[in-house]
Amino acid sequence: MASNIVEVAGTLRDDGTLVLDARPNLPPGRVRVTVRPVPDYKETEIWKFFEQVRAEQQARGFAPRSREEIDADLAAARPEDEGRMREIERIHEECERRQREPRGAGPP
Repeated sequence: MASNIVEVAGTLRDDGTLVLDARPNLPPGRVRVTVRPVPDYKETEIWKFFEQVRAEQQARGFAPRSREEIDADLAAARPEDEGRMREIERIHEECERRQREPRGAGPP
């Protein structure tokens, strides 16, 4: 029976009717409905904090970077990141090579 349980979000109207966000994948027939209020995320402390930060930034004229500026910064950093990855791979391969060598077989 538990495999037939479906959870669907919806909206409770003033008149008490319930409007579901999606059609439940259940056969027609009677169902049991449990209604729980969904917390308003705009009332959370973290939301209020970010709203305050945004308001303070706007008040001092801060303009966030555009998508194009962010993409350009990422593209500029990519060669450096790729070089760093090649160096990490080289070190890793060197460690693996040393591990395969018999003990005491290294350079004199």
